[in-house]
Amino acid sequence: MANESRPCPCDIGDRFDYGGRGQEVQVEHIKAYVSKPSASTDKAVIVIHDIFGWQLPNTRYIADMLTANGYVAICPDFFVGQEAWKPSDDWATFDAWLKTRDASKIDKEVDVVLKYLKEHCGAKRIGVIGFCWGGAAVQHLMLKNPHLKTGVSAYGVIRFFDDRSNLLHPTFFIFAEKDEVIPLEQVTLLEQKLKQNSKVDYEIKIYPGQTHGFIHRKREDINPQDKPYIEKGRKDMINWLNKYI
Repeated sequence: MANESRPCPCDIGDRFDYGGRGQEVQVEHIKAYVSKPSASTDKAVIVIHDIFGWQLPNTRYIADMLTANGYVAICPDFFVGQEAWKPSDDWATFDAWLKTRDASKIDKEVDVVLKYLKEHCGAKRIGVIGFCWGGAAVQHLMLKNPHLKTGVSAYGVIRFFDDRSNLLHPTFFIFAEKDEVIPLEQVTLLEQKLKQNSKVDYEIKIYPGQTHGFIHRKREDINPQDKPYIEKGRKDMINWLNKYI
């Protein structure tokens, strides 16, 4: 890994003061942030947070952006009450922390959220997006869960494609050219496996000059050179969801 002292170079992001337009709800044993558009819709997106958890303002900003584009968006606490990672935590303990929060152990929670979306939000067509830890969770779901229409994995650490690459649903993979966690060699290998084995539509896109977390961790007005890629990444994500949900 590029930086052993900081194995997941996520910084907390720029939107500390974003409060969100949705509300927090209790969905069986899970807390969740839910945002609904003003017009009724049967389209919904599950937003899977990164290591900083379901309450991160940056992730809620993305959920509200989805709602502005006509989707019910729900960001559940997939750590189920366990502490999210904090910027002040000791990175030397990160691997041990991560072992108790496995991105492939979310099936029970996903089933609960799907039931909630169908019964309480009228959702019939449901997709999923995720960032970093959540991007890896999306990869897991796209290989396993038959009830989702599509997925967007944003800079998810590639870990579920060693022995399986037969996607069940159309999947959009977003990567950053200068991501310290995900070397481009891994992305190339992933593309080779999907080309050989996937029978559904997929796309892998690498955004030039960008670093891990760029879509939901950078304000588009901070660095002018990054702005077009941040905006394009978000637009590409929405366009993919629009196409397949």
